Amino acid sequence: MTLEQHAPGVAADLPLITLDPEGRDHHGEAARLREAGPVVRVVLPGDVVAYSVTRHELVAELVADSRVSKDWRNWNAIRNGEIPDDWPLIGMVKVTNMVTADGAEHRRLRKLLGQTFTPRRVQDMRPDVERIVTDLLDALPSHADADGVVDLRRHFAYPVPMQVISDLFGVPEHERPGLREMVDKIFRSDLTPAEVGANQIAIYRLLGRVVELHRTERGDDLTSALITAREADPDALSEDELVGTLLLMLTAGHETTLSLIANAVRALLTHPEQRETALKGDEATWSAVVEEVLRWDAPIGNFPFRYPLEDIEIAGVTIPKGEPIMAPYSAVGRDETHHGPDADVFDITRDQKRHLAFGHGPHACLGAPLARLEAGIALPALFARYPELSLAADPAELVPVPSMFSNSASTLPVRLGTPAA
Repeated sequence: MTLEQHAPGVAADLPLITLDPEGRDHHGEAARLREAGPVVRVVLPGDVVAYSVTRHELVAELVADSRVSKDWRNWNAIRNGEIPDDWPLIGMVKVTNMVTADGAEHRRLRKLLGQTFTPRRVQDMRPDVERIVTDLLDALPSHADADGVVDLRRHFAYPVPMQVISDLFGVPEHERPGLREMVDKIFRSDLTPAEVGANQIAIYRLLGRVVELHRTERGDDLTSALITAREADPDALSEDELVGTLLLMLTAGHETTLSLIANAVRALLTHPEQRETALKGDEATWSAVVEEVLRWDAPIGNFPFRYPLEDIEIAGVTIPKGEPIMAPYSAVGRDETHHGPDADVFDITRDQKRHLAFGHGPHACLGAPLARLEAGIALPALFARYPELSLAADPAELVPVPSMFSNSASTLPVRLGTPAA
């Protein structure tokens, strides 16, 4: 639905809020969404209109509702040819993998990946993650500029998950710089149509090369495991689904963790009393840090889309069949009706209630255990190695990633101080 169209059954006075494609104020925007009501309409790039559900409990119910599809083919505007392939957000929407599958198809794809990406395999990765973190911590001083400032996002928060997920799926070293750049562009919402189209072509070509490499050279990686599964049962996974699954895991598998680590460092450096509590704590304390950051400063500010298979009613608002619904995780993470009147406060000692940063229901993030493992190793190791760590910029002047999806600072300048013995 575009601004010129009005779906039947929608209240004319339902709030209409334009989302900033550059994501310059995720939490201010999220607060405005909550204040506008439990269901609002939002304007996306290209004057595309979607719905946004701003209450934790309503989103939790929505994502578990079998009357609501994740398949972009059920979006009225796509079926009507109103969404071009170079729409700035198309890379987050028009994909073929388990995130955009429903019912039996979703269970088939999720089961196949779940058989190879097991909790045991995640735990077995701990020594590798610890080695990667240690190597990156060793190298941090070499990245300092003339003023002794290091961009912690670029040289730590970014390479930890990118190296882990690239190793896991067997992405060759020479392909990784290009992959990083292409993944960044997928999550951005300020690109021109030409840039979007070129990036879509480039990333699918890169993933095709990774698949062809492991089709001839099998290894102990998940790409090889998925290819082997496809050869054993071609009906289990189509070629498009294989590439789409790689796209999902290599994008979501690093973007969420990158922002989680960066947001956690920023939160602790701007809340000294919380930092002291964390430094005096144990593994459970650092786990609480991770969960509070996921709630308070969710790595994904908004997540597209779900499409009703029939007209549905949410909080008294009728959302017509086939209209897109967005999950605003920045908004629901600070929903006072669920997290209490101090929901805006960063407090790692709070009684943690369920958050939705990794989704909920059948489509809950399969990679959440890996993200928690990486952050749970990287954060205490960073603060133990550099106990004098401090921000080298005014927090208010940190420039956000230009995205309505990714919620993080585009740089995180810090001074390391003297490393611990």
